[in-house]
Amino acid sequence: MKRFTKLADVADLAQLLDRAFECKRSPHAWRNLGAGRTLGMVFFNPSLRTRVSTHRAATLLGMDVVAMTVGSDSWALETRDGAIMDGSAAEHIREAAAVLGRYVDVLGVRSFARLHDRDEDYAETILERFVELSGVPVVSLESATRHPLQSLADVMTIEQFKRSSRPRVVLTWAPHPRALPQAVPNSFAEWTLAMGYELVIAHPPGYELDERFTRGATITHDQDAALDGADFVYAKNWSSYRDYGKILSHDQNWQITPEKMALTRDGFFMHCLPIRRNVIAADAVLDSPRSIVVEQAANRIPAAQAVLRTIVEAL
Repeated sequence: MKRFTKLADVADLAQLLDRAFECKRSPHAWRNLGAGRTLGMVFFNPSLRTRVSTHRAATLLGMDVVAMTVGSDSWALETRDGAIMDGSAAEHIREAAAVLGRYVDVLGVRSFARLHDRDEDYAETILERFVELSGVPVVSLESATRHPLQSLADVMTIEQFKRSSRPRVVLTWAPHPRALPQAVPNSFAEWTLAMGYELVIAHPPGYELDERFTRGATITHDQDAALDGADFVYAKNWSSYRDYGKILSHDQNWQITPEKMALTRDGFFMHCLPIRRNVIAADAVLDSPRSIVVEQAANRIPAAQAVLRTIVEAL
């Protein structure tokens, strides 16, 4: 595997999942694989789980890790070619990416959507520039349109807890005070459909995701109907794709409550975290035995370890 930025970069999803579960069972079994190798991580946006889990995954493989936040640990970066750099950015991505590629063996990049220009965000400009210019394998630590490390952990979690070969998985929009990108729901839809699950996506009108990610899913505006008989409920907010970056609804009736979970088939509750309690989901949902958000987050370590292991073995 030369890069890990989307599902299409994975040659064999079943094999990668098997590797992730191997890493979960025996996290120290490959502690010498990455000896003498370095993972660099570049963050344009805040991170808790991604930063810590990927760092931990790399050290379990024996890798050294260097992490920095652009603009605070490093110079602010200019990403536009032909720019007259007389503003706040002191360094261009051309030099920064090329230099980092000389310093590290694998490079992780986290860069969210700006939610101003859909074409620019969906072109994955920053991530693709690092792929183009660094000369080393690049791992997405979340990008404008996808979060593949999260999605690998998500399908690991569903495989861990599922009670049937084809579980009913519901991805439901939930309210949030801020406009959020579509990266996590896009990616979750892409990966769960590839797994062959029965995917139902529920959201208010105007929140349709890019159909490139959702083709094959059942789409509904009726959250209660979607939740009926669900095995897994994944709540997530996202802003509008059609009216790009806009908040079209603050409807609190879309919050996941115990009453909503009672519609499911004793279903499990999932969320990528961080979660705004009593906005996205009620305390009683998050604190119930059916909430698997912490185990889901814990699976971020073996998911990242499996990806890094696959990349390092190919170096």
